[in-house]
Amino acid sequence: MPERPTVPADPADRIRVKRIYRAARLSDGKRILVDRLWPRGIAKDRARLFSWCRDVAPSDELRHWFHANPDRWEEFAARYRDELATKDDLTRDLAGYASESVVTLLYASKNDDRNNAVVLRDCLRQRILQRTPKDA
Repeated sequence: MPERPTVPADPADRIRVKRIYRAARLSDGKRILVDRLWPRGIAKDRARLFSWCRDVAPSDELRHWFHANPDRWEEFAARYRDELATKDDLTRDLAGYASESVVTLLYASKNDDRNNAVVLRDCLRQRILQRTPKDA
């Protein structure tokens, strides 16, 4: 059996992003799908998910807007951060998982640099770094 990978000491470093079409690894920790729609061609058992958190994904309206305007990445990211600000309970829970282990946010987009999981990861990392003692 492979050795269990080490977990970074800083919880903010425990949040990762990965395309769901890549193979599941032990080092992924808790695998959480953060897309609103189930990815095409992925069997549920192959996904090896801890959770499917579709409610934290961008709204259908924003998702369709970005699909039609992929060159407006910065505006998409800002709009999605605004949506995430209204989902405090979900982001708190996701950030909390990083206090225990590695969390891998899974997405289906072909673009590894410009997708909702990247924005969500950055928001979760910021939340962890700004955590007050009452949140811990």
